[in-house]
Amino acid sequence: MSIKLNKKIIYTGTITLKTGLHIGGTNAALNIGGPDKFVIRNPINNKPYIPGSSLKGKMRSLIELYYGCATINKKREAVASEDPASKSGYLFGTAGKEDDKKRASRLIVRDAELDVSDENKFSNTDLPYTESKTEVNIDRITAKANPRTYERVPAEAQFKLNMVLNVFEGEDEQQLKDTLKQAIKLLEDDYLGGNGSRGYGQVEIKLDKEDGEDKTY
Repeated sequence: MSIKLNKKIIYTGTITLKTGLHIGGTNAALNIGGPDKFVIRNPINNKPYIPGSSLKGKMRSLIELYYGCATINKKREAVASEDPASKSGYLFGTAGKEDDKKRASRLIVRDAELDVSDENKFSNTDLPYTESKTEVNIDRITAKANPRTYERVPAEAQFKLNMVLNVFEGEDEQQLKDTLKQAIKLLEDDYLGGNGSRGYGQVEIKLDKEDGEDKTY
């Protein structure tokens, strides 16, 4: 069966951090007295970034929960739906074992680059473009304090958002757009990265154009 690409819809915008963000990177170069957990950085320019996989994975999981697409297995673990017609599968795709349950993702999410155009914004950070936040874990039996330090991209930092929505012939373009918009709204009321229940990762997303920019071929 043939399939024809109708258009690509390009979404650009800004991700603004409302609270500090921690998306873990490698701890290969540990410094004595430095953070225990580092953020992921571009090894060429040393700037933190938001991996497209982290952003897309979080939006997908929220959509699955919102529309009841996920199921619980015997191990009490959440399992993604393999129904390609579901709200999640229609946009994000499915990887079912059977051919009729496979569907390629319609959404491409690029890595989000840190915006460093305002040089003064990061002039007082502990580390290049980031802050170190020390927390204390209290043992519930002995009451012993166990301090730990996380590296975070500070609140008010901004990242450049870039996503591409592929629309093929015969598909419901509006449904794809609406599901993506719902995913963005859900993310704003949730968190991105780790330690969200402790206040990390609240974001605000503003698109340059609400419906993106059509690019036909």
